[in-house]
Amino acid sequence: MPREIERKFLLRSDDWRAAATRRERMSQGYIAGGERASVRVRVAGEHAWLNIKSGGLVASRAEYEYPIPVDEARELLALCAPQLIEKTRHIVPLGGFEFEIDEFHGANDGLVVAEIELDDERQEFPRPEWLGTEVTHLERYYNVRLVRHPFCEWHEKERNPR
Repeated sequence: MPREIERKFLLRSDDWRAAATRRERMSQGYIAGGERASVRVRVAGEHAWLNIKSGGLVASRAEYEYPIPVDEARELLALCAPQLIEKTRHIVPLGGFEFEIDEFHGANDGLVVAEIELDDERQEFPRPEWLGTEVTHLERYYNVRLVRHPFCEWHEKERNPR
């Protein structure tokens, strides 16, 4: 069973921007998003994927991802409700790892989250100065939750992860 082990962090500064080696605009929506599994469609440039994640909103979960034609993905995005996730993903390589930094747009404008995929939940990884508070354990930072409760609707207490 394919597994994704991913940790999420807020950022202390924009110092990561100078180290970004590529960036890509993405649109994604959720066909289904329950407590135990989600089904997502994503379009990034001329590529598209159907993604199924199970295991809940935790750092390690089963993940299945399949490339699909872009025109079919756009049709599926039209079926997604209530809104899409729009973001730019910046790739920042560091010490043999890649941080994926998602800068959200639209209803989630102002939210920037760094993610790192690991081979093991206890695996050590670089902690650059710009990496802030870990939010892996906070469901509101998961994309499937941002669709229903976008960043623009968060009150001040929600914006402070402590």
